[in-house]
Amino acid sequence: SLYAAKVQSRGLSAVAQCESLRYKLLNGLAVRRACYGVLRFIMESGAKGCEVVVSGKLRAARAKSMKFTDGFMIHSGQPAKDFIDNATRHVLLRQGVLGIKVKIMRASSSPSDPTGEKAGGKGLPDSVTIIEPKEEQPILAPASQDYGAKAAQAQAMQQQMQQQQAAEGQEAAQDAPASGAQEY
Repeated sequence: SLYAAKVQSRGLSAVAQCESLRYKLLNGLAVRRACYGVLRFIMESGAKGCEVVVSGKLRAARAKSMKFTDGFMIHSGQPAKDFIDNATRHVLLRQGVLGIKVKIMRASSSPSDPTGEKAGGKGLPDSVTIIEPKEEQPILAPASQDYGAKAAQAQAMQQQMQQQQAAEGQEAAQDAPASGAQEY
């Protein structure tokens, strides 16, 4: 059984762009012109970067390779596996076989995909998002219990106790000399 599904965005599919370049070369379009056309289409589709390599007998009898790059491309680590789409195709021309390689780096956080779910489910590990702080409202009065009132009340009670003790001490001092005078 064969399963086929339509590609969401043709410009971000390395296989689709590799096949497109292959048919352009089979129809006799110049290599440089065909590659730049594919490169421009990929970047306009919203890719972060792309690379097209064509190698083989391009014009002369001697084989060489031409590399066309645009944008930002990573080459190592797990993000390279997560964000880069690769495709390789071969074109059989009159003078020999050409090899075509297309690498497309999908955008990790585009405006349409802020979480990066389309590109591996996460953003690049070294990308930094700066979030603006919210305006804070100043707190005028505490919303919960008034703990300051309890402390002030306890302090007032303590002062009253001291005043009562002082008043009792003065009364005792006045009584003491009177009783002492009677002893003489």
